[in-house]
Amino acid sequence: MPTSTVTIRIRIAVGDDIAIGQGKADLLEAIGRSGSISAAARELGLSYRKAWLMVDEMNKCFRAPVILAAKGGHQGGGSQITPLGQEALARFREIQAKASAAIEADVSAFRKRLLV
Repeated sequence: MPTSTVTIRIRIAVGDDIAIGQGKADLLEAIGRSGSISAAARELGLSYRKAWLMVDEMNKCFRAPVILAAKGGHQGGGSQITPLGQEALARFREIQAKASAAIEADVSAFRKRLLV
């Protein structure tokens, strides 16, 4: 069971749904870069359906959409991260950074007891 990294994962949940976590944050960033859910899914090794379900869950958890998607077709579709999505992503990354810094010593001590 050798592995090379130890990670801590943070999720912000609304009831049973995950509003944002590492995977959804990565997806938001990829959609921001590509302007497309399908391109972001390919980049992250996800199926389009999985990526779309993640976007749908995020949009349902927030007061307003974090991603706006246009249907495909002759002119093609496209997706864009909204200002709320950009804010949520930035705040989530800040939470991750603060949490990581706060527990750095404990994680280091824990790592010494693992098979890594």
